[in-house]
Amino acid sequence: MSGHSKFANIKHKKAKNDAQKGKVFTKIGREIAVAVKEGGADPSLNRKLSDVIAKAKSNNMPNDTIQRSIKKAAGDGDNVHYEYITYEGYGPSGVAVIVETLTDNKNRSAANVRSYFTKGNGNMGTTGCVSFMFDKKGQIVIEKEATDMDEDELMMMAIEAGADDFEAEEEGYTITTSPESFSDVHAALEAAGIEMAEAEVTMVPQTWTTLTSEADIKAMNRMLDLLEDDDDVQNVYHSWDEE
Repeated sequence: MSGHSKFANIKHKKAKNDAQKGKVFTKIGREIAVAVKEGGADPSLNRKLSDVIAKAKSNNMPNDTIQRSIKKAAGDGDNVHYEYITYEGYGPSGVAVIVETLTDNKNRSAANVRSYFTKGNGNMGTTGCVSFMFDKKGQIVIEKEATDMDEDELMMMAIEAGADDFEAEEEGYTITTSPESFSDVHAALEAAGIEMAEAEVTMVPQTWTTLTSEADIKAMNRMLDLLEDDDDVQNVYHSWDEE
């Protein structure tokens, strides 16, 4: 892994999520519903559902809310069809951006996402234009105060559970896994009572881009705010080093 610190980005994201907790829970609830409809309501048999539940917990979604979402999806007669559509493009100064949507109207989503890129002084590109710059990984971030376990003990637990990499920083630890091993590593940490600041299968940029001008930073923040405020947008991945 690079020397990039996740902690500044996580604090930035958590502050946004806390301000829009209802919207975040609604989006995760939609992901849970789609996962249940695709693979069933048992997370032990449905890895996608298990991964979404881990993401929900790291966003402080209450267990009863998670269970209600699963039960509703399992017995729901709702005929609305949602599909995942991914858009790629560039932000200011060539920041790579991937936008994952879950929508029942792909024409609306495409038009909206394109306009957000434009308003952020970027441009939407073709499929595959930036995704090669990212690696799909499971990523778990633990703040130091969240565990009494020492660094070596925590590292051994993560590696034995299937983690690919363990990185220690001043503020905490970043554990990287393959998408396939993420659920096992998350389950081992959860069983040990370790609180995770972030836990999800994500797209990790191979290199990070630093924005130096105030105009670029303002434009990039505008793009991200517009994207994250859109009900159809589930996840936004980018290579901007927000530190």
